[in-house]
Amino acid sequence: METAVPTVTGPVAPDRLGRTLMHEHVFVLNAELERNDPSSFDAAARIPDAVAKLTELREAGFATIVDLTVFGLGRDVARVAEVAAGAGINVVAATGWYTFTDLPNWVAFRGPGTMQGGDDPLETHFVRDIEHGIGETGIRAGVLKCATDKPGVTPGVERVLRAVAAAHRRTGVPISTHADAATRRGLEQQKIFAEEGVDLSRVVIGHSGDSTDLDYLRALADQGSTLGMDRFGLESLGGFTDRVETVARMCELGYADRMVLSHDASCFSHNFDPDFKARRLPDWRYTHIPQDVLPALRERGVTDAQLTAMLVDTPRRILAGRPS
Repeated sequence: METAVPTVTGPVAPDRLGRTLMHEHVFVLNAELERNDPSSFDAAARIPDAVAKLTELREAGFATIVDLTVFGLGRDVARVAEVAAGAGINVVAATGWYTFTDLPNWVAFRGPGTMQGGDDPLETHFVRDIEHGIGETGIRAGVLKCATDKPGVTPGVERVLRAVAAAHRRTGVPISTHADAATRRGLEQQKIFAEEGVDLSRVVIGHSGDSTDLDYLRALADQGSTLGMDRFGLESLGGFTDRVETVARMCELGYADRMVLSHDASCFSHNFDPDFKARRLPDWRYTHIPQDVLPALRERGVTDAQLTAMLVDTPRRILAGRPS
């Protein structure tokens, strides 16, 4: 059964999601840096710039992005709502925690087995963001986010994974991950999610497109999860030709309905100097897929039906469905 999808500007009927980019960001910020150095984020300039960039994406035929900016990445959904309204595009907000290793002390000192004990504040925050809204905005999260990178499943990372799984069980909201493909971290994520009773068909294993290892990708998909082929334009972690070829090969093997496409791009990030991005990563932008990737995939033999599966049908199934 499908349900309305929460976005930063209100619920959206599933048939209005249209073409969807499943792993993007609007602003990636360091809140402490901004508070102590306000010049590091000029909202008066950056918000109109973001509106222009997302308007360009909408005019290229896309209706929705999933913004996977959560705790640890400077999430500010009020700003994102202003951008989404200005651009006339749907933005699905996320809840979760982004860490490769440890958790901050205000979390690490609370919860089962910690110094202070009590309920796990991670699960509490995630469920509240989904059911009641983020902060005082009333904007409800529509997806859960977690990360496992090269350090592996550290105690802090494992705690996030299991809290995300618990929130998924309670709310039915899907899970989207950051997973280091070179170290096959997606398999570790799936193992923990399965232990926790997660419906793996409601999980997107992010950054799968960083790998050309078809055995790894098929193993993830054969367990039911969707592959995030979601870093088009980030050429330092995988070239354009390899990314296109991997998607095409997986389509040939029958996995078109187990992949989604995206960039993992942002309008502005404290992590990247804008001049550096423009000079070294010119294709790391929202319109790279409609302008460059889709023509290349078609030339490689990917059909329009397969593209629709990756851009429309599978995102809709994940965002609007409920666990079986």
